[in-house]
Amino acid sequence: MQTREDIRNVAIIAHVDHGKTTLVDNLLRQSGVFRDNQAVTERVMDSGAIERERGITILSKNTAVNYNGIKINIVDTPGHADFGGEVERVLKMVDGCVLVVDAFEGVMPQTKFVLMKALALNLPIVCYINKIDRPEARPTEVVDEVLELFMDLDANDDQLESPFVFGSAKDGYAIKDLSDEHKDMTPLFDAIIDHIPAPTGEPDAPAQMLISTIDYNEFVGRIGIGKISNGTLKLNQDAVVVNHHDESRNEKVRITKLYEFNGLQRVDVDEASFGDIVAVSGISDLSIGDTICGSEKVESIPFQKIDEPTIAMNFMVNDSPFAGQEGKWVTSRHIRDRLFKELNTDVSLRVEETDSADCFKVSGRGELHLSVLIETMRREGYEFAVSKAEVLYKYDEKGKKLEPMEIAYIDVPDEFTGVVIQKLGTRKGELRNMGSITGGYTRLEFRIPSRGLIGYRNDFMTDTKGNGIINTIFDGYEPYKGDIAYRRQGSLIAFETGESVTYGLFAAQDRGTLFIGPGEKVYAGMVVGQSGKAEDIEINVCKKKHLTNTRTSSSDEALTLTPPKRMSLEQALDFIENDELLEVTPESLRIRKRQLDSRLRKREMINLQRAREGQ
Repeated sequence: MQTREDIRNVAIIAHVDHGKTTLVDNLLRQSGVFRDNQAVTERVMDSGAIERERGITILSKNTAVNYNGIKINIVDTPGHADFGGEVERVLKMVDGCVLVVDAFEGVMPQTKFVLMKALALNLPIVCYINKIDRPEARPTEVVDEVLELFMDLDANDDQLESPFVFGSAKDGYAIKDLSDEHKDMTPLFDAIIDHIPAPTGEPDAPAQMLISTIDYNEFVGRIGIGKISNGTLKLNQDAVVVNHHDESRNEKVRITKLYEFNGLQRVDVDEASFGDIVAVSGISDLSIGDTICGSEKVESIPFQKIDEPTIAMNFMVNDSPFAGQEGKWVTSRHIRDRLFKELNTDVSLRVEETDSADCFKVSGRGELHLSVLIETMRREGYEFAVSKAEVLYKYDEKGKKLEPMEIAYIDVPDEFTGVVIQKLGTRKGELRNMGSITGGYTRLEFRIPSRGLIGYRNDFMTDTKGNGIINTIFDGYEPYKGDIAYRRQGSLIAFETGESVTYGLFAAQDRGTLFIGPGEKVYAGMVVGQSGKAEDIEINVCKKKHLTNTRTSSSDEALTLTPPKRMSLEQALDFIENDELLEVTPESLRIRKRQLDSRLRKREMINLQRAREGQ
């Protein structure tokens, strides 16, 4: 075994919004990747439009910096639990991690998740306590929280000796001690060099490289990214692709393109040796978990199975009266091809064909995971409909139904704790812990079925007047907890197809909360609002005033309408019930009943009630 002292491979891991991507920004800046006069956007690693808008990292990113003659390959990972599959696989590429923890929020659920994964792979950790410039920062207490977490996760003695560095990623400095002067990121660079081991491997052995990430480019197709564990990969070299979990996989290939990372660029190279993180292209069906081997010795590298999806929804062809008017890609073939293409890069996603050629079951790690896919597809010009999200159940050996559970950590202003506890109690949530944190906030810890959180975030933001923070993490399977009553209110359903008018809306707004304003196209069976009562109500929003010689249409101008409630994609997904669909187009989001015909809908409801009474 030899060691390459000129390289360090490190992943940045943390809870969502604790500052990973901002930290990478400043490591890039201070290592001279950018020119002094170069205009650089904030969070330069969040290259996707949705990532930039939401301020979250969805896909892991690779970059590299040089510090004192040593190349540091950096992987920026997602912090949200729904994208945990990304974190799990990229940790196989690195030799250590920088754990970023917010100096105010402290240890959060995803901090525990990512650290648990890193410790399971026996990776050394450097702890960076970020945002110490916040007025309410409590860095010394957070250090104790992190050490307690290490002990809870059964860290070994070396891991318990992990160095702590304090700083502000936003202001671009790191310090070893809180009393030190604020200068630059040097203390963090030094901690990485000193505490993250250099990669080791056999330089003369046949090449071995595990594919941990897949990128896609229209010009070169699939690009596999991973670390070379042994030997040397060369351009135009003959190789064999195998997979640890698929014994039938054995394909002879040729390395036609080989890249290394330098700053934000991929640089063509003729060869790369063990310890390097590289990208290869020219292999058409390369998948995550594949091993590229030299033809002299074919041996796969073990690759951990990714956690299974916990939630699913149906993606189907849009068959509403407005179908095909706004989308570019609308057929089942287009939707199918796009969903299966997503499997190229998203290891946590599952796509299954159903009995209907127009419907596909898509399973993921959470509502956010699937909503990001929906938003991405609609921006690409796809038009389709989706059903309400449903959790995926399992059954034990005795046939007992098991359901996925979550731990929910909730920070709310003290005055809202009562309503949060009450609401989650009705959704089978069990309060595990409760304690006050600074700034007049209370932290609640619940254990709750995954389905109990479906549709809750909308209520949560309303109940806490937008001041609450909720974070969740998957916590295994448990026996089914019983039925949960979700939405207490019914829907307002359009009675006929046409264009909404002020007169009809004015008469309808007393029945509940409207989702549309005047001059909008509607169709029979479309949900145009939320009822004030438990049952669905049909209303005629296209109704015009009968004109006589003493009443004119101009008198409508005196009618005052309450502004409609406009729902985001997540709010609409939370709102829909089992008998409803969300129609998604590049321009519109419309909620509708599955069965648009009013008479057939009532007949189905009567048959359902009879079936329940007969049980």
